[in-house]
Amino acid sequence: MPETVSHHHSLGAQLRKQLPSYLAGTVLLAILQTLMSLRDRLFKTGVDAAIAANESLTIRTVVFILVLVAIAAAVRVLSRITIFHAGRNAEYQIRADLIDHLHRLGFSFFQKIPTGEIMSRATNDLGQVRLLLGFGVLNVINTLFALVSALSVMIEISPRLTLAALAPFPLLILVTRLYGRVVFSRTTANQQALGQLANRVQESLVGVRIVRAFSLEKAELRDFDTASQHYLDKALALARARGMLVPMMGVIGAVGMIVVFWYGGWLVLQHTITEGDFIAFWSALARLTWPIMAFGFVISIVQRGRAGYARIKEILDTIPDITDGPLNAPTSIHGDLRVENLHFSFGDSNVLTGVSFHVPAAHSLAIVGKVGSGKSTLAALLARLLPTPKGTVFLDEHDVCDLPLSTVRRAIGYAQQDAFLYSTTVGRNIAFTLDDPESPDGQERIRFAASEAQILEEIQLLPDGMDSVVGERGLQLSGGQKQRVALARALLYEPTILLLDDPLSAVDTQTEQAILKAIDRQAQRRTVLLITSRVTAAARCNHIVVLDQGRIAEQGTHEQLIRKPGIYARFAEEQRLQGEIDSIDAHGLGDTP
Repeated sequence: MPETVSHHHSLGAQLRKQLPSYLAGTVLLAILQTLMSLRDRLFKTGVDAAIAANESLTIRTVVFILVLVAIAAAVRVLSRITIFHAGRNAEYQIRADLIDHLHRLGFSFFQKIPTGEIMSRATNDLGQVRLLLGFGVLNVINTLFALVSALSVMIEISPRLTLAALAPFPLLILVTRLYGRVVFSRTTANQQALGQLANRVQESLVGVRIVRAFSLEKAELRDFDTASQHYLDKALALARARGMLVPMMGVIGAVGMIVVFWYGGWLVLQHTITEGDFIAFWSALARLTWPIMAFGFVISIVQRGRAGYARIKEILDTIPDITDGPLNAPTSIHGDLRVENLHFSFGDSNVLTGVSFHVPAAHSLAIVGKVGSGKSTLAALLARLLPTPKGTVFLDEHDVCDLPLSTVRRAIGYAQQDAFLYSTTVGRNIAFTLDDPESPDGQERIRFAASEAQILEEIQLLPDGMDSVVGERGLQLSGGQKQRVALARALLYEPTILLLDDPLSAVDTQTEQAILKAIDRQAQRRTVLLITSRVTAAARCNHIVVLDQGRIAEQGTHEQLIRKPGIYARFAEEQRLQGEIDSIDAHGLGDTP
């Protein structure tokens, strides 16, 4: 797990943020219980008046009780709305904080916690927190006020009967302490199992094409069934704990009521208390008993909310490994890029060793190498998508680690090799960085970027053109189409430095040449870094760097590298021969009758 720090992310802090709503709800609940204690006393007056055949007093008391109950019902509704509103607001704020923090975390975090697990924490766990901060807080406050107001009525009527009624309640403390811990630990295990199941579902749906292509439906179902069974086991364990807790609370409350029937009835027969006293006492005890009988359910909500927030807090307390630098944003960025003795590793595995090069503003650089040579890692470090070592990458002679992240990201437009598209229209995917994509200027810029990326004609052939929905992660488009949509998005961004990670890997030769001409046009007005394995693409750049196992093996111009034996010259020869073979195969197929 990434390093974490505990600061203002606590349940107490969330409660304080909603303090005005909680205070208003508390006042309303205090008023509610005060009204209910008055109702209990009116029960005594009304019953005693009815037994004494005082019709006038009985009628007045009944009217007062009805009015009181109506007012109490309105206050109860307002108190619930107020406190539930606080719970919903807290849920909204926590979710916003969580998403904002996730956007600040680096790739390393998402490599350690699967997407499905994060989604489970942001939805199911957060739902448990909302219940705690809404329904849970409401019931805790209401129970405290019910305890005070009910006891005031009960003690006023008969202290001895009150002690007898409350005799079983010390068991409540013991049960609460014992089962509270059990519910918390089992809730945590249940939420973890749910997160694993959510991740299993997410991976299964994203990889549905692979599953079908290799006829792995049965194997996938077995894996899903294993995760589902694990979640079921944890859910049943939690249900057993909760199932025992709630009835035990009910038994404790019921014992108190039985004691009141027996001892209170005896006191009435002895004329120690009146029939009205007994009814009033019973009403007060009922107000106290039902919250206590339901306290087991409240304890379950509290423990589930605590467990859910602990899992959310684990994310909120994770320290981002990529942060803003101390310098203010420069007034302008010209695009001069210098890399100096860059070393980088994932754990114990070295990926880049001693990489150094310089790209003047408005020049182009090709980064060439075999698969696994560190090209994409280098690109991510340049854009600060990975934690760039301080003192290794300089933008206009400013260490990128000292600049605000927004400055670096605005200066560098990065089209990644693994193109990600959102589940919206093609046009919206291209115009992702535009504030007003529907404006005439925005539409014109979208079309121009698509044209430069050689995807405009294919978009126009789609059923709804730019308004065609691409499906989740662009499933409706081919790999080459997704790659060119991502390229169009980077071109539309109009950055100072255009960083293209193998934008030609999924296109044919004709499309490649058209894209390269567009890249040439871009290189006339901005710095271009082209990561590629194709010599024909690298040859168009001012300078070429050849990576091999994370080190710079060669660098120079195309003419310099092609003339000396080395990796680049070998690449060129291999690709020339492969082109001749492809040409022969194409002519052979053409001659086949």
